Amino acid sequence: MKKWNDKLSQLLSLIVCVMLVAVVSIRRDGKLLGQEMGKKTAAAVKSQANDTIRMTADGAYIINTTQLGKDIIGYGGPVPLEITVKNGKIKSVKALGNAETPDFFDQARQLLTRWNGKTVEEAAIMKVDAVSGATFSSKAIIGNMERGLQYAGKATAEKSWWEKADMSLKTLAGLLVALMAAIVPLVYKNKRYRMVQQLLNIVVLGFWCGTFLSYSAIIGFMSNGLNVVALLTPTLMLVMAFVYPLFGKKNYYCTNVCPLGSLQELAGKGVKKNLKLSSKTVKRLDTFRQTLWAVLMVCLWTGAWAGWVDYEPFSAFIFRSVSWVVIGIAVAFTLLSTVVMRPYCRFVCPTGTLFKVSQLK
Repeated sequence: MKKWNDKLSQLLSLIVCVMLVAVVSIRRDGKLLGQEMGKKTAAAVKSQANDTIRMTADGAYIINTTQLGKDIIGYGGPVPLEITVKNGKIKSVKALGNAETPDFFDQARQLLTRWNGKTVEEAAIMKVDAVSGATFSSKAIIGNMERGLQYAGKATAEKSWWEKADMSLKTLAGLLVALMAAIVPLVYKNKRYRMVQQLLNIVVLGFWCGTFLSYSAIIGFMSNGLNVVALLTPTLMLVMAFVYPLFGKKNYYCTNVCPLGSLQELAGKGVKKNLKLSSKTVKRLDTFRQTLWAVLMVCLWTGAWAGWVDYEPFSAFIFRSVSWVVIGIAVAFTLLSTVVMRPYCRFVCPTGTLFKVSQLK
């Protein structure tokens, strides 16, 4: 009976955490799982529908992908575009308002001129690669372009689910590493293998793919929904973070997958002697972590300082697209991990604390 009570308590903790993030998503983005929260007037709905395509005085027409691409999610949410077509050619592509991290989106913005001067037919068959360091934002821009051209009636037929899936080498490598982390530690315990897995987490998931869980990503998924086919690796990470603990594998994502956690642990192994913290100090630091998490959640709920999510050091792996402040935080904690075991994970990390709270029983 106690076992079932513990499981029920843990499930309730997970539900509470989901509700907490849902409240933040509605507060910040006004959406939940891709659905607008709150009623719109008939006039507003009609106006929005009419804005999908409009003519200008000089004979050009402008396609607005706000509705066409509402299910195409970047790093922080939808990335709508305005595509101006004149005399059968793409005149310009403009990014509309979005919730992408500015540093990332500035990198991806260079894509907006790739289609200029092309006919609609030429643009429809172009193969445009994502910008390294801003993969999610880039793919959202490319997806919105495809959707806008399809709406114009000049592009290719609707893609199958297989064609929508990203089968690039980078994505497949990231998925393979995530699958290894999801399966191998469950059946094989070996220190050398663990070191190999951690290196793969850092190099492949971190620096190459830029794929990890953070508060910003989790809120984005809650606000806009999760396209499982297009985001297989993040989906698998979410399963390891929230579902595995229901089956007795607490802290599984943080321990076996997180690139920053892996980096800190390997940095600590490079030093023979680490600083030993007293149990009282550890307890105080753990209390600090929980208090910090509560304060930051209040900031998200009230909107007082919701921008703190952009300063989690995970983004430092995408170093070409983030501020020096984020890189500095990541470097500082990596250096500190040479004397204190995984300091960010144990005593600061808001994302890790969210996982811990969801696992309470």
